[in-house]
Amino acid sequence: LLGVDVVQNSKVIKSDVNETELLELTEGKPTRIIVTAIGGQGHIFGRGNQQISHRVINQTGRENIWIAATKNKLLSLRGKPLLVDTGDSKTNQVLTGYMSVITGFRERLICEVA
Repeated sequence: LLGVDVVQNSKVIKSDVNETELLELTEGKPTRIIVTAIGGQGHIFGRGNQQISHRVINQTGRENIWIAATKNKLLSLRGKPLLVDTGDSKTNQVLTGYMSVITGFRERLICEVA
């Protein structure tokens, strides 16, 4: 089962959290979201991870979002951008543009987000 886990100091402090729990556990604390794209589709938010809502994203900040994906997963998009559908047009707009994607040890690609 895939879900959203909260990790602090290399330890899982809560597994399979919902939006409310995420907001409570991260409020006022430095937070980083690590997410991957859905292969073939390219969604990074809004498909399969609704717990990471626009409220959680806004509380965390765009600069604290890390995207990780294999090169093969990115190639499967055939040049299409990564996608966001947070349910909030303002948050979607904030996430639009180019973001760094971790593809391996000391490897990154810059990908378009739409």
